[in-house]
Amino acid sequence: MLNDPVLTHDWHVVALASELQEGKTMAVRLLEEDLVLWRVGEKICAWQDLCIHRGTRLSLGKVENETLACPYHGWVYNRDGQCVRYPAHPSQQPSERARAKVYRAREKYGWIWVCLGEPANDIPLFPQWDDSSYRKVHCGPYTYRASAPRAIENFLDITHFPFVHQAYLGDPEHAEVNDYAVETHENGITASNITVWQPDPDGSGQGANVSYTYRVYRPLTAGFVKSSAGPHFAMFFTITPVALDLSRVWAYVAVDYNNLTDTEIREYQNLITLQDVPIVESQRPELLPLDLQAELHLRSDRTAIAYRKWLKQLGLSFGTA
Repeated sequence: MLNDPVLTHDWHVVALASELQEGKTMAVRLLEEDLVLWRVGEKICAWQDLCIHRGTRLSLGKVENETLACPYHGWVYNRDGQCVRYPAHPSQQPSERARAKVYRAREKYGWIWVCLGEPANDIPLFPQWDDSSYRKVHCGPYTYRASAPRAIENFLDITHFPFVHQAYLGDPEHAEVNDYAVETHENGITASNITVWQPDPDGSGQGANVSYTYRVYRPLTAGFVKSSAGPHFAMFFTITPVALDLSRVWAYVAVDYNNLTDTEIREYQNLITLQDVPIVESQRPELLPLDLQAELHLRSDRTAIAYRKWLKQLGLSFGTA
């Protein structure tokens, strides 16, 4: 497991909750740690994917009667991770040491979140989730062969819109960005009143000057909401740090209008994200520089500057240089 205290003690999405069926196992990976997921009623079990007997993957095992059996020698583990039966020695009481490594897991927003350490914070708030005026459309997951902080910074960056997302989110002839405000606070970063011209900001084909408020909730979780007049939309965006150079992006688009179907919204987001992927994967250095002297910055980079400063203040080492 990659040892970064900031991320070890945070929550990360590892799977769609609907994909984890009772009676089945699921193998996932987080911070280079292999995990097995399985359900017992409403309880989600997230363990190190390792039988402590001979190191076989428990995700290859069998779920039965609220237990998980190793596929190699049949060691049976209960929902708390304790081995309760050695088939080769059925009359022997298993040792207390015969226990799987268990992690915290929760279901929220239709996702399964896992914390590999002691949670320093709650699962980040998705402000529009409980607002019935918004329709929530799940998008992704998307794979970036890049560090997670690089991918988050790209999400926060609006000056690339006219060039990477030309004819959709921006226009090279209208690339100017206004002088917006950024605030760093105890729980993250808020960038307010960022206004840009967008030919097709929401997939409707209608161009407009659009203002946004961006928020960074956790080192690898952020979102935005359209703050200008008219139909509103928002995004909630979180990244699973699978490995140093492998990230999985999970997102929701939230809209308060109905002129686009869920499928159309999802297809539009797929298009935008797949334009971002090769750009982020091409960035060098691969790790996000926290030394502000390492790259050049402009006034329009205020959100990225604040993000890098905040990560340095938190002591994040994963995916940074």
